[in-house]
Amino acid sequence: MMSRRGLFSMLRKAAPVVEEEVEPAPARILPLHRPPGAVAESDFLAHCSRCGDCIQACPHQAIVAAPARFREAAGSPIIVASDNPCLYCEDKPCILACKSGVLSLENPTKMGTAMVQVMDCLAWQRSFCTVCEERCPVPGAITLEEGKPTVQSSSCTGCGVCLHVCPAPRKAILLLPEMRRPPWKATSDE
Repeated sequence: MMSRRGLFSMLRKAAPVVEEEVEPAPARILPLHRPPGAVAESDFLAHCSRCGDCIQACPHQAIVAAPARFREAAGSPIIVASDNPCLYCEDKPCILACKSGVLSLENPTKMGTAMVQVMDCLAWQRSFCTVCEERCPVPGAITLEEGKPTVQSSSCTGCGVCLHVCPAPRKAILLLPEMRRPPWKATSDE
């Protein structure tokens, strides 16, 4: 009986040697929570000047520069909703401040979708809590069924208010960034 090691050694020797060109793996795209009106992540990274104008324009300090640990995305604008959610200003000052066009009024403003993690949710664990539904700024984005919150993904904008206000010991809201964003278009300034 042949050992496993012996079998693999024999197979390696018998296998034809094929030299092929191997393309390098594409850069990993991090799922970052971008401000409203953002373009596709690869375009965002390629065209964002990291000027900080959108950060300065945000009246609620919801937009911050990505820290160095985000490597190629470092310095680009992100929203850390657990610290400070987006309050969706009517006049969209962050988008208007963006000269590179990575934030655009022509793009959908949906930033992501919230999900209730039922194992951490107080209401789902037989306690009383309706804070996320009460504080959600989008009517109908979070509904209560028998006192338990459910996110309506078609209505949720991904603003992160529910995550920010969740009183559970381990935040019961998971905020998933929008990954289906439109491509970048050159602005008239380019």
